[in-house]
Parts: sequence; structure tokens; C-alpha cells
Amino acid sequence: MSADLVLRTATDDDLPVLAEIHLASRAGAGDAFPPGAHADDEVRAWVAGWDLSAYDVRAAVLHGRTVGYSRSTPTWLDDLYVLPDAQGHGVGTALLRQVLDEHPDGVGLWVFESNRTARDFYARHGFVALERTDGWANEERAPDIKLVWPGHDPLACFRTMIDEVDLVLGDVLARRTALTRAVQGIKPTSERDPRREVEIAQRIAAIVPELGEERVARIVDVIIAESLDAARGSTGDGGAEGR
Repeated sequence: MSADLVLRTATDDDLPVLAEIHLASRAGAGDAFPPGAHADDEVRAWVAGWDLSAYDVRAAVLHGRTVGYSRSTPTWLDDLYVLPDAQGHGVGTALLRQVLDEHPDGVGLWVFESNRTARDFYARHGFVALERTDGWANEERAPDIKLVWPGHDPLACFRTMIDEVDLVLGDVLARRTALTRAVQGIKPTSERDPRREVEIAQRIAAIVPELGEERVARIVDVIIAESLDAARGSTGDGGAEGR
């Protein structure tokens, strides 16, 4: 880090400057960011209302001028912005390294799919893409990617995340099984519907393109078959009833 660059904890007095950095950085990135969901004055009011006790906000000061900032929680990096004319001087790298030093167990963030510069920057620092969405959960409704830096013990970090996902998967399977049981009594036939199952596989494959339709179709087939067995009272050990 340059001797002329200082990272310090931000105060309420810094917030107006940080708001301008936020706006200028996004505007200077061109098509890397989708159009903002809020007017500039709304962004300024939002930043002015930050509760600095709820976030770790660091200001980057280069040659006596505040040129960047990071905002994070114990598990998440919410913001990292640097003024366009201060980029290329190691400011973003210094801010990120401090965040990583303070998150030894790992940290995650969301980045817009269109922001190739940011994606490459985080990849160089060991972040891994773990989730992609069509943007349904962000205000801009633009495709985004969840990146994770797995900390100093990547195996432990990823296994913890797997355990969390498995709990969600268990809940989904429980609901799917219950719905299969509920629909059996009102279907016009007890036969499976191949066309509908193809549609289900196609919808799911669109969410997880890495698997592809064929793999997803096999997974869907097993889920439906086992859900039907459960609905019919099969023990799952070779079952008394056929499929």
C-alpha cells in the first residue's frame, strides 16, 4: 500500500463524501452498472442515514483526499467503491485486503453480471462464483452473481455453506413430498404426466444451467418417483407397490 494512502474508520462527517464517491464510481463505470433504481438525491439521503454502529465502513484517503470506501458486516461486503480518477493506484486492493484481513472465516458479496471489471478484480483475490440470478431480488432487476471468498480454511467454509443449503434442500423435499401426496387424490389419473415432467425439468434447468436438462430430468424423475412411493406408503426399501 502506498505511503500516501491511509485507510481509516469512517465517521458521520464522511457520509456526504462517501455518497458522492458511490454515485461517481457507478456513473464512471458506464455499462458495467445497470441504470440506478434511485435518483441521486435519494442515494445521498440513504447514505446519510447509515448507522455506522451496524457496519464497518472504511474511508480511503489518498494525498489527503477521500477517494474510496468499503462497507461490510461480519459476513458480507456490501460496498467497495473508488472514484474513477483514483482507480489504478491500489486503493480498491488496499480496501479489499483490509476487509479480507478482518474476515478470516470468509466473506460474500453480490456483483452485477455486467460488471466484468469488478468480477475479474474479485477473482484475482480468490473469490468464487457460487450463485447466479436473473436479478429478481435486486432493485435494478439486473442479472447478478454471488461471489464468496472462503477465508483461511476454505474446506470448513464451503462445508458450512453446504450444510446450510442441505437444510433448505430438506425443506424443499418435504414440501414437494407433501404436495405430491395432496395432488394424488384430485388428479384425473394415477399415471405420471411425462409432458409436465419435461416442463418441470426445463424450468429447473434454466435456474441451474451448469447441470443441463438431461441431468435435471434424471433428478426430477427420482424426486417424483420417491415422492409417489412415499405418498403410497412405500417404505423406500424395495417397497411393496410398483411405480
